[in-house]
Amino acid sequence: MQVYLGSDHAGFNLKKQVKDYLAEKFNSKEGYSVLDLGVFTNDATDYPDIAREVCEKVIENNSAMGILICGSGVGMSISANRLKGIRAVLANNDMTAQLSRAHNNANVLCMGERMTAFDVAKGIVDTFLETKFDAEERHVRRIGKIETVGDKNAQVGHEEGRC
Repeated sequence: MQVYLGSDHAGFNLKKQVKDYLAEKFNSKEGYSVLDLGVFTNDATDYPDIAREVCEKVIENNSAMGILICGSGVGMSISANRLKGIRAVLANNDMTAQLSRAHNNANVLCMGERMTAFDVAKGIVDTFLETKFDAEERHVRRIGKIETVGDKNAQVGHEEGRC
């Protein structure tokens, strides 16, 4: 499993902790890899840039997962979900991480450093990465509908002269 990590300056410290945790966890497991796409300092950074970079990698490798961290997790979540093919979830607990994977086949986990202690984050990350998608027909159907929402909004905006 390929995991892409990214954060802005406000999520930098938690991202470092998560990266170290995953490196240790995946150390002896073949087929597991963690790639940190930045940032690499706590200098001010625009989170949409990092979200885009991580999400583009997840889109290129559809078996990959992404983890994005900012101060609250909200900005990363909003930015990530702008890219077609990304189903990002802001998870503050294990249950949200589990349900987002099982029911929504979420492929990007967002967390907030200011909201989530590292011990809690470890559980969220483990749950997110270990939960499999429950490919029941109802879940597959709903994800298909999610994927077409942006297309329909673009058509409506164009028809109404908003584009």
